[in-house]
Amino acid sequence: MDNAIEVSNLTKYYGKLLAVDHVSFEVKSGEVFGFLGPNGAGKTTTLRMLTGLTKPTSGAAAVAGFDILRESTTAKEHIGLVPEVSNLYDEMSAWDNLIFAAQLYGVPKKEREKRTKESLELFGLYERRRDHVGNFSKGMKRRLTIAAALIHKPAIFFLDEPTTGLDVQSSRMIRNLIKELNEGGATIFLTTHYIEEADQLCQRVAIINQGKIVALDNPEKLKATVEEHRIIEVSFSPAQEFTSQLKELRFVSHVSRVGDKLRLYVEDVSEVVPIIIDFARKKRLKVVSINTLKPSLEDAFAKITGLSPEVMATEKEPVKKEGGGSG
Repeated sequence: MDNAIEVSNLTKYYGKLLAVDHVSFEVKSGEVFGFLGPNGAGKTTTLRMLTGLTKPTSGAAAVAGFDILRESTTAKEHIGLVPEVSNLYDEMSAWDNLIFAAQLYGVPKKEREKRTKESLELFGLYERRRDHVGNFSKGMKRRLTIAAALIHKPAIFFLDEPTTGLDVQSSRMIRNLIKELNEGGATIFLTTHYIEEADQLCQRVAIINQGKIVALDNPEKLKATVEEHRIIEVSFSPAQEFTSQLKELRFVSHVSRVGDKLRLYVEDVSEVVPIIIDFARKKRLKVVSINTLKPSLEDAFAKITGLSPEVMATEKEPVKKEGGGSG
């Protein structure tokens, strides 16, 4: 099977709200496919349709070769779903949650305990196996949610914002796990609003905005769409707010702040560097560092969508049930 997922004109209305607008794409077997966009863009709604949690208004899709409407039960046997909001039972132990998940997925009885033990050890939760999940941290719950989705060893994984709200250590562990699953042959459909995460993990990325796919390619080709602009990153001492003044300089099209540094998007690096040095001299500033950078996936996102990358940091509204849309 060349394509693990095939989508054609998939559309979802919630009342008069068009949440997903005739999206079409394929996910190749064995790739990590990123669905990147701001919260509310239609990412989760698309994932819910592909995993049988929400019925599309129109269009068609197949997962693992099975039609999501006519053969949804069979399709679900081939997928593992990690929702953004935990689907675990807080009143049950970690062990019992995984045994229950194994039963739901039809794992043979003699295999259930073996796989549950292996999963808990893999995720560093075996010592807490008898504890109620309600006492777990958010990172521990997310790890256990992924373990539950893995228990029947599916070929295709759907992960909805898997690292949102997690600490750095938990996020790194989950990203490494995604890489390991993919190296083992799994196909992964990943929704995220973290641009860097998509750049690190995905072989191809679809950018979705307001329910429409506005770009689809590998990260490097998406970055190439902004190659006509070069970036100069500069840091001054003492650090002050110079964004508006730097925007007025010749050959500078845009300025953004990244930590203690300023990024200038310019037409010609050789022309602008002397202008920056002159600017610093007139302001009696010391140039702490000055570097040229290649455009990032963040830059490509901004150009393609017309949105500031800062919109990606906006917190998501609570997930709504059937009848209300979410990102």
